[in-house]
Amino acid sequence: MRRLKLTPNRLRFLIVVLLMVGIFFRFFNIDGKVYWHDETFTSLRISGYTADEVKQQIFNGRIITKESFAKFQSPNMEKGLIDTIMSLKTEDPQHPPLYYIIARFWVGIFGNSVTAIRSLSAFISLLIFPSIYWLCRELFKASVWVSEVAIALMAISPIHLVYAQEAREYILWIVTILLSSASLLRALRLESKDKAPRMLNWGIYAVTLALSLYTFLLSGLVAFAHAIYVIATARFRLNRTVKAYILASLTGFFAFTPWILVVIDNFWQFDSSTAWTKMQFPLEILIKSWLLQLNRIFLDLNFAFENPISYIITPFFLILIGYSIYFICQTTNYKIWLFVVTLIIIPALPLVLPDLILGGIRSLSERYLLPSYLGIQLAVAYLLTTQLYNESLVRRNIWQTITGLVIICGLVSYGVSSQAETWWSKVISYGNPQAAKIINQAAHPLLISNDSGINYGNIFSLSYLLQPKVQFQLVQDQTIPNIPDEFTDIFLLNPSDSWRKQIESNYQYKTNVLYSDNHYLLWKVENPHSLH
Repeated sequence: MRRLKLTPNRLRFLIVVLLMVGIFFRFFNIDGKVYWHDETFTSLRISGYTADEVKQQIFNGRIITKESFAKFQSPNMEKGLIDTIMSLKTEDPQHPPLYYIIARFWVGIFGNSVTAIRSLSAFISLLIFPSIYWLCRELFKASVWVSEVAIALMAISPIHLVYAQEAREYILWIVTILLSSASLLRALRLESKDKAPRMLNWGIYAVTLALSLYTFLLSGLVAFAHAIYVIATARFRLNRTVKAYILASLTGFFAFTPWILVVIDNFWQFDSSTAWTKMQFPLEILIKSWLLQLNRIFLDLNFAFENPISYIITPFFLILIGYSIYFICQTTNYKIWLFVVTLIIIPALPLVLPDLILGGIRSLSERYLLPSYLGIQLAVAYLLTTQLYNESLVRRNIWQTITGLVIICGLVSYGVSSQAETWWSKVISYGNPQAAKIINQAAHPLLISNDSGINYGNIFSLSYLLQPKVQFQLVQDQTIPNIPDEFTDIFLLNPSDSWRKQIESNYQYKTNVLYSDNHYLLWKVENPHSLH
C-alpha cells in the first residue's frame, strides 16, 4: 500500500471525472422511464389517501379522465402528514415512514411531477459518496485511495443508478447502511478513549441505526451482521466494548419501538403484500437470476440471462467478485475482512436459504440484497486499489486493464439506461409504455379495468403515459361495467378470464389480445360501435 502514495495525479483526475459522470447521469433524463406501479404507491402515501379510499372514489364504474387521479398522487388540502403516516400504518406497515415523510415535504416544495419526486432520490444518492468515503477510511484506516476508488465504483455502478432514479426508499436505505456501518467502526475504534466521547460515538451509532430501521425493515439484518461482527472481534467475550454495543443497538431498536408495534399489530397484512415472494421457480432459474443480479452491480444492459452476452460476462464478474473476497480475506486483518464478509453473507442468507429450502423468490428482489452488494463493492474496491500499482509489471498491466473494463461496463450501462423508457426494475409495469402507445393511437379510447391484483397500481402508472383523450372506466372485483357506445376503441387491461368472458357474454362481442408481457394482457373489444 505504500506505493499508492506515489499514484500519479491522473488517477485522482479519473476518479473525479467518474464522480462527475455518475452525478450527471443520476439527474439526466430522470423522468424518461415509466413511473411504475410501486412509485405510484409512493405518491399515494404522500397524498395521505389509502387505496381503499381511492377504490371508493374512482373504482365505481363511472367514466373518468386522467385528471381524476391527480389528487391521489400529490399533497392536497384534504389530507395532512398524519394521514401519510396512517396510510402506511394501515396498508403498508412493511414500509417505515421516514422516506415518505421526507418525500411529502419535498413534493410540497418542488411539486409532484415525476422529475420532482425522483429528484429527491437523486439528491439523496449523492450522500453515498461521503458516506462510503467515511466507511472506507474507518475500515481500511490509512489508505485514502481505497476510499476514493470506492467512490468511483459507486459513481458508475448501474444498480445504484436504478435506485437513484426511483421514487422509493431504497437509495436512502443504502445511505443509512453506510452511515450506521461507519459510525459502528468509529465507535469501536475510539472505544478506549474518554467516557464522554465514547458515549457520543455510540450515541451516533444508535441514531443512525434507528434512522436505517425507520427507512426499511431489512435494516434488522444489517444490525444482526453488525452484532456478529462486534461479538466475533471481541472473541465472544462480554467485555466493555460488547456491553457498549448492546446498549447502543438496544437504544436504536427502542427508538424504533413505535413502528415495531405497528408491524406486529398489522402483521396479518404481510401475507397479502408479500404474496409474490412465494412464487415457485426451478433451482436453475434461481441460480441464473442470482448470477444476473451480480452482473448488474457492474454491467446492466437490461437483458435477461438468456442473452448470449450473459454467458460471456458472467464468468468474468463471478471470478472478479470471488477473487476480491478471497484476496481481502488473505491480505487484511480479520477485523477488516470479517466486516466485509458479514455484510455480504448475513443479510443475504435469510433470503436465499428459504428460497432453496421452502421455495419462493425472496432473493430475486435486488433491492433486498443491497447490503450484500455494498459488501461486494467494498471488496472489489480494495482489490483494484491494491493491484493498480502492483510491483509486478505484468500483474499491474492486467489489473489496470480489468479496472478499465469495469469502468467501461459502468459507463456503457449508464449510456444505455439513460435512453430507455422502461427497465427490468419496473417489473410489473415494464410493458406500460408499449401498452400506452397502443391506446394513445385510438381516436376516442376507453380503458376498462378493475382493482384486482396489479391492476390498481398499473392503472395509475398508465395515467402518467396516456393522453388526455383517453378515458377510464374502473370497477371493483368482477363487476360488469355499463359500457357507453360513443367510444371508437375499448380496451381491457389485464382482465381475469372469467371477468372477460362475462363481458363478452353480456355484450355479445369478442375480445382480442393486442399486447402481452409476463405480467398482464391488453385486450381490445371488437366492433365497439355496435355495443348494445
